[in-house]
Amino acid sequence: MSNFGFCDLRLVNPYEVAFREAVSAVGAGAVMEAARVYDTVEEAVAGCSLVAGTSGGDRREMTLPLHRLETGARMLREHSGGVALLFGSEKSGLTNEEISHCHWVMQIPARAEHRSMNLGQAVAVCLYELIRDERMALQPVLGKKHAEAVLIEELRQRVAEALTWSGYYDHTGTAGAERRLRELIHRMNLSERDAVVWLGIFRQVLWKLKS
Repeated sequence: MSNFGFCDLRLVNPYEVAFREAVSAVGAGAVMEAARVYDTVEEAVAGCSLVAGTSGGDRREMTLPLHRLETGARMLREHSGGVALLFGSEKSGLTNEEISHCHWVMQIPARAEHRSMNLGQAVAVCLYELIRDERMALQPVLGKKHAEAVLIEELRQRVAEALTWSGYYDHTGTAGAERRLRELIHRMNLSERDAVVWLGIFRQVLWKLKS
């Protein structure tokens, strides 16, 4: 991160021993010392309006859009709000639950026979791709203000509550229903203004259902 000019490191339940030892990283101690630790992915990305996950993409069926690294990096650079790049554990990568907090997933174009990469290497390749085109970085930021993760999660909760009250979940609810609902809302790519409007609509629906 320090090599490529990134300093906002957020960790979810890091392995304490390795994390504390890494604080002494040569030349990058400031990044580690300023790192923020969270209990959940939801808390870690709460201030971001775009969350991009990373995956080898060859061990599961992707329900979110999957982009090559160069395409995903361009989309991240062009985004007008807070951005998070989400990496999974060294051993198993991101879980389906963790990926459900993402708007889409990007993949480093490695050869099919060996897609797996060391986590540190994957991070370095992704961050290099983000900064390598200086012309893109100098372009003015334009476009709508995207809804932040905390607003999207509140909307998901209200939608789920309305579905429960209406009886919809009585015959369609499954263990993965919450994750699929979050992914559906992310695919809508809502602006902050639109998310607030939809939140107001579902609050009114719930008030009517409960009255």
